[in-house]
Amino acid sequence: MIKVTRPCQQASSDGPAAYFSGSVRIDSHFQAEGPARVGGATVTFAPGARTAWHTHPLGQTLMVVAGVGIVQQWGEPPQTIRPGDLVWIPPHTKHWHGATDAISMAHIAIAETMDGTAVAWMEQVSAEEYDKAQQRRAA
Repeated sequence: MIKVTRPCQQASSDGPAAYFSGSVRIDSHFQAEGPARVGGATVTFAPGARTAWHTHPLGQTLMVVAGVGIVQQWGEPPQTIRPGDLVWIPPHTKHWHGATDAISMAHIAIAETMDGTAVAWMEQVSAEEYDKAQQRRAA
């Protein structure tokens, strides 16, 4: 049977400090029922907010819906992301994403679980790494 979940049926939550820096709101988190493995949420980052470094066992798709943000793969230059951009992050790719220092950013994040896990969280993006990304991001 088709299931419709209304926005008012799920409360917003704050991004946990263990996995995010700054003010982050997570809305409409979803997880499909098995055998499906897909899950996701709309994530809104205040200016300067960002994820910690992390990977996904089966990759991740980001659909940017508002603002201006940054995505960076470990060891690679940061990239600017804007509304309408679709970002594919391959499996096991260490990366982070978040807002610029001046403009908030929101994206829909979609990932699949493998063995019950959709994400492996790592260390926080340091202030120095973030500031450097601000200066080096490519349009």
